[in-house]
Amino acid sequence: MKREIKKYLYDINVAIDSIYEYLGDKRDFTAYQKNKQQRRAVEREIEIIGEATQRVLKLDAGIIISSARQIVDTRNWVIHGYDKVDDVVIWGIISNHLPILKEEVLKMLSESDNQE
Repeated sequence: MKREIKKYLYDINVAIDSIYEYLGDKRDFTAYQKNKQQRRAVEREIEIIGEATQRVLKLDAGIIISSARQIVDTRNWVIHGYDKVDDVVIWGIISNHLPILKEEVLKMLSESDNQE
């Protein structure tokens, strides 16, 4: 795996970890909705995840990231449709999609490390 791809996968992993850190162990949607700073921080990390995913796919279209197109589309939606960002949708991404993405990224990084 190219070094550049590993860097982007690492960035995705760090962004996911940051989101989990911002939300803490007691993830509370109501508290999230009320905390503008927290919402903006999470949205920024989602932008990073989407951009890094897009760059990975440009470097190697054969890399399999489930929901890759949706990840990139979400990044575009958060950036360009900032006034239409739906907290419920973001929360669904956090709850349902980030755990899968994290698992996939860690597996790719681990496999890459084992090949070196």
